[in-house]
Amino acid sequence: MIALEKRPQPSRGWTLASPVVAVLLTMIAGAALFAALGQDPVQALVKIFYEPLFGEFNFFYLPQLLIKGAPLVAIALGLAIGFRAGIWNIGAEGQYIIGALCGAGVALALYPSEARWLVFPAMLLAGAFGGFAWAMIPGLLRVRFGTNEILVSLMLVYVAEQLLASMALGLMRNPEGQGFPGSRNMARMDAATSWIDQSNGMHWGVVIALIGVIFAYILFARHILGFQIKLAGQAPRAAAFSGVSPARLVLFCLGTSGALAGLAGLTEVAGPSGIVSIDFNVGYGFTAIIVAFLGRLHPVGILLAGTLMALTYIGGDVAQSSLGLPGAAIQVFQGMLLFFLLAVDVMTNYRIRWRERGAV
Repeated sequence: MIALEKRPQPSRGWTLASPVVAVLLTMIAGAALFAALGQDPVQALVKIFYEPLFGEFNFFYLPQLLIKGAPLVAIALGLAIGFRAGIWNIGAEGQYIIGALCGAGVALALYPSEARWLVFPAMLLAGAFGGFAWAMIPGLLRVRFGTNEILVSLMLVYVAEQLLASMALGLMRNPEGQGFPGSRNMARMDAATSWIDQSNGMHWGVVIALIGVIFAYILFARHILGFQIKLAGQAPRAAAFSGVSPARLVLFCLGTSGALAGLAGLTEVAGPSGIVSIDFNVGYGFTAIIVAFLGRLHPVGILLAGTLMALTYIGGDVAQSSLGLPGAAIQVFQGMLLFFLLAVDVMTNYRIRWRERGAV
């Protein structure tokens, strides 16, 4: 008889291997899904994983890795800080939207401005503060009233989406846009754009993501706060006895993740997206949850996982255009990754034992 037995300590081997195993299982299950849709599964996987990197038009697709990967990495880093402490911010998508709205609001309010050098720094501050403030709502409600931050942060995503639609159709609508929804194109405003080198996909969001990886690594590996975050996640009572303030930790983790999500939203609306539109948000805040877990909540792992997930976005678009795969199939394929990761992750804390029937 097969039984699961809890390990005394999490398996280091399975901790490192589970992302690789999850990716392989996802590819196998994805191949079966593509075959069920009447497509050649090998060709579909080649289009997703090989074509953007080594295909004929890789010069066009490679810069997209930076464009797609930067917001995923930045948001996932913030989420990982909270996840390590047992604080579950599921509403990064809303913080991403609010950060974009606040930063874009500054740019549009100052347009045109003679003090051009002040515009983009002000946008960065506004974007970070917008995401921070939106994340503080579930943070303060948990600290003050003990509410569940998962539900509150998730519900606030829908409020943020309604605010986005309202702004795109009303206050932020381009007065020269002939009545069409959407703001002015900030990517075309020299003072408000986040582009550094558009031809290579380089913008300030990439810089923020890379700086975030460095600081997160230092926080987790070298700083006492990183140890307190880890302790709070693994042994909350021990953390309380050691003097860690749960309320401060909640506010720090949610505030940091909200600020990073807000910065990701701001750099996206001021660069790759360019405008505040009804469909500005494309689910980066939710996909970043997969990135955080696939990267094992480690900064370097998140950087690699964000690149892989960006590849599935780009390869998915290639597969849709060349093979006619439906977009929903690509989304299911991405969702499989989280499913298999969580399934395989069981082996990190449990091991399989063979027992004779009737044995205790």
